[in-house]
Amino acid sequence: MNDARHNDAAAWRSGKGHRDENFPVASWLIQPRHRGIILAFYNFVRTADDIADHATMAPDQKLALLDRLDAGLTGRNDADPIAVQLRGQLAERKLSAKHAQDLLAAFKLDVTKLRYRDWDDLIGYCSLSAMPVGRFVLDVHGESRDTWPANDALCAALQIINHLQDCKDDYCNLDRVYVPLDALAAAGATVEALGEQRASPSLLTCLHRLAERTERLLRESDIFPALIEDRRLALEISVINTLAHRLTGLLMRRDPLSERTHLPLPAIAGFTLVGALVGTSRRLARRFSAAAHKPRGA
Repeated sequence: MNDARHNDAAAWRSGKGHRDENFPVASWLIQPRHRGIILAFYNFVRTADDIADHATMAPDQKLALLDRLDAGLTGRNDADPIAVQLRGQLAERKLSAKHAQDLLAAFKLDVTKLRYRDWDDLIGYCSLSAMPVGRFVLDVHGESRDTWPANDALCAALQIINHLQDCKDDYCNLDRVYVPLDALAAAGATVEALGEQRASPSLLTCLHRLAERTERLLRESDIFPALIEDRRLALEISVINTLAHRLTGLLMRRDPLSERTHLPLPAIAGFTLVGALVGTSRRLARRFSAAAHKPRGA
């Protein structure tokens, strides 16, 4: 029991870092003064996520480690440096630990809940597993909570995109299925079809319908960058929104069991540029519109 893995939760990390994610995490667009706390949050969350996703660790051990991370986050122990570091940065900014705790609750669900009944059940999961990430970044920047509905739509869409991309691996490696059971049934597909080399026609119909529904959800976030006061954060959100639309487009056409549904690095770079340009144009349009409606002499 003296193995380092029992003494530091970070020893269970998969090796995946913030540059390996589907979407930018504290990229160069974010103001440098905010990157440290965002990366501390990411490292804490990544550690907890990797624990929940570990292929061979026993469920009770996963839950114990997640509880220990929560205790470190709230000052009840100092066992894990990654929790202590985030706790200190939150205290320095006078920010709550609630967003990180919501994510810990989602990771506990990952350990204990392997199936989702319907779309609403999945969105309920996203309210813990995805929406708090964006809300945290907004709080770090001091943005209005009026932005939360658009944030929640974007974050939920990003989460479901990830679920669709990884539906085969999640099922085969963890027996975890985020594809709603009623959507599978409506298309005449079964859970077991997720383990095949390629999607059957019925499973492909189900996955494409879910991608289309995710695209509609994503459109609810198109206004999000224009609601943000911090220019650099607005551009980052515009980039993420642009990349997400591209990915839902791929998922509406391709088979995630047998075809690539992730963007290669050159494509990410290109869509990052497009997203930044779109975000800039929207902010300029917003500024010109505000100026046009400003009373003369004001």
